[in-house]
Amino acid sequence: MAEILLEDLQGVGPATAEKLREAGFNSVEALAVASPAQLAACADVGESTAAKIIASARAAADIGGFETGDQVMERRKLVGKVTTGSETFDALMGGGFETQSIVELYGEFGSGKTQVAHQVAVKVQLPLEMGGLDGSVIIIDTENTFRPERIVQMVEGLSPSEDPEHPWDPEEFLKNIHVARAYNSNHQILLAESALDLADKLKKSGKPVRLLVVDSLTAHFRAEYVGRGTLADRQQKLNKHLHALMRFADLNNAVVLVTNQVMAKPDAFFGDPTKPVGGHIVGHTATFRIYLRKSKGEKRIARLVDSPNLPDGEAVFSVTTAGLVD
Repeated sequence: MAEILLEDLQGVGPATAEKLREAGFNSVEALAVASPAQLAACADVGESTAAKIIASARAAADIGGFETGDQVMERRKLVGKVTTGSETFDALMGGGFETQSIVELYGEFGSGKTQVAHQVAVKVQLPLEMGGLDGSVIIIDTENTFRPERIVQMVEGLSPSEDPEHPWDPEEFLKNIHVARAYNSNHQILLAESALDLADKLKKSGKPVRLLVVDSLTAHFRAEYVGRGTLADRQQKLNKHLHALMRFADLNNAVVLVTNQVMAKPDAFFGDPTKPVGGHIVGHTATFRIYLRKSKGEKRIARLVDSPNLPDGEAVFSVTTAGLVD
């Protein structure tokens, strides 16, 4: 199918197309999932014109209409799955972390959230037959927890490649990981938008982006918006940020893996007082919610709390120097 250019759309001339590209709308698909208000603000056009451009993009990209269940089933065949390295964890997730979804990991400090993120950043680069997606990785690091040394350990811990004379090269894996440190919540939101541009550049390369990690999603929002008075503003921004991440997952057929902090609920007399930060906004937007907790020694327990198609359950895995194992 021939690629449709922005200039081919109704109401888009060369000057408007240039403005749209500068605003980060590089493809017809990106325009099709935008809102008129967002487009009007970015491209300096009226809302009615923006609505016409979006309608034209939806018609050209064949997005936004009704379709039958069997067509949806056919499209779901494009969804890829990334292995975690642990068979029990993979079984809990129905075969691994799914693309076109947001996977949220929440738990106390030391429960293994960042370890899982590092492991998936390695596994996603493996070929399809080895449980990877042959893709590259973008990491938005808000707490300065990304460690290249950990990636090297995990690459060295991989089973020998098909050709034993050419073992895995940690440097190659590191070259396919693009890391940006977010210094505040606004910077974090901006980086999520920049990630779309970077993914667009890497689409033509042999390693398209198949994983976006945000570690951690809520740290900056929690630090900057203190007290009940700022809650509505915080949740609104968090919601917008999560929708930008969902858009990234859909446009790039990628896994979006976010880690989340927890808070203790002191008034809970029964059950686990640990609750994830971000309230219902995060809970509703995440496709899969996984609660990680510490067990004895290197053991960790992953509990699937929410999923659209999988039953709740638990998996026990260990975090070792070589990565995640059963």
